[in-house]
Amino acid sequence: MVATAATSATEAPNLRLVSPSHASRRELKGITKAAALLVALGPEASSKVLQTMTEHEIEALTVKIAELDGLTPEEAEQVLTEAYEATLARQYIAHGGFEFARNALSLALGPEKAAELIDRIVQLHPPAPFAFLRKSDAKQLAGFLQNEHPQTIALILSHLPPVQAAGILTSLGEELQADVARRIATMDRTPPEIVSRVEEVMRRRLSSLISQDAHRVGGTSYLVAVLSTVDRGTEKYILDRLAETDPELAEEVRKMMFTFDDLALLDDRSIQRVLRDVDMRDLALALKAAKDDLRERIFSNMSSRAAEMLREEILYLGPVRIRNVEEAQQRIVTVVRRLEEAEEIVIDRGGEGVLLG
Repeated sequence: MVATAATSATEAPNLRLVSPSHASRRELKGITKAAALLVALGPEASSKVLQTMTEHEIEALTVKIAELDGLTPEEAEQVLTEAYEATLARQYIAHGGFEFARNALSLALGPEKAAELIDRIVQLHPPAPFAFLRKSDAKQLAGFLQNEHPQTIALILSHLPPVQAAGILTSLGEELQADVARRIATMDRTPPEIVSRVEEVMRRRLSSLISQDAHRVGGTSYLVAVLSTVDRGTEKYILDRLAETDPELAEEVRKMMFTFDDLALLDDRSIQRVLRDVDMRDLALALKAAKDDLRERIFSNMSSRAAEMLREEILYLGPVRIRNVEEAQQRIVTVVRRLEEAEEIVIDRGGEGVLLG
């Protein structure tokens, strides 16, 4: 049905321009304007656009295209111009944010047209909270935020990309690092009015550096993403301090920092070192539900005889409870973390991991 709809929407006889006298003056809005744009683009370009849409969207547009029965030259020029201007505005926003887009469009199209375009895009696609900070230097932001309340810093970092948040967290004082990390992990929902208020204050204060639903930000998973990006020293310090103030949270974070599937990311020497300290029955049980590529990585780092014995052990286990498999996998992960703590292996973090021996 999708192919049929796409074909009928892109047949040349239906995508035609008509003389002004052929169609009375009409106002193009919503889906009708979208259909008009496809007509103006022509069969080849519009077919590529339709390929990105759902069956329901294609059918709706096909009906509107048929109802249009062609466009006047003025209508075609209108929809093409609006599409070009909207695309230009989005490119400016993606490049430098809303203020950059407003200034650039003012120079290109005039202040009035620029304001109209920006307002329209803001209504359709409200900017993410603290989006104006995403182009700022992490160290500059850290220096500015150093004296803010830890909860405010946690709220801001939770709305930034993990890599940027990691750069800011690393640049904060050590005492503040652990406090902010704990608040990120325990953060859940923040009322939108509070987010907006903090954002507005930060926007005013940081002007030189640069949806109505409650936002779910932060959380343990987000903290893990941040800690996976910082250097090993910062990660270790934060986790040690978390262990002092909230042992259960620290343990949860440690478990999520490295999973059993991540064994496949270790180099061969590291895997071989881990295997020396792992109970073979635990390994057989853990591999029972492992992916094929991970199994092969393990087998390839063992002698032929040991690999064959392990395969037989896995086969002889028969049906096992998933809980037992997960417990065995976690015991192996604990071995990995212990060896990393002892600096006998290093888990690669963005290309900086080096085997220390």
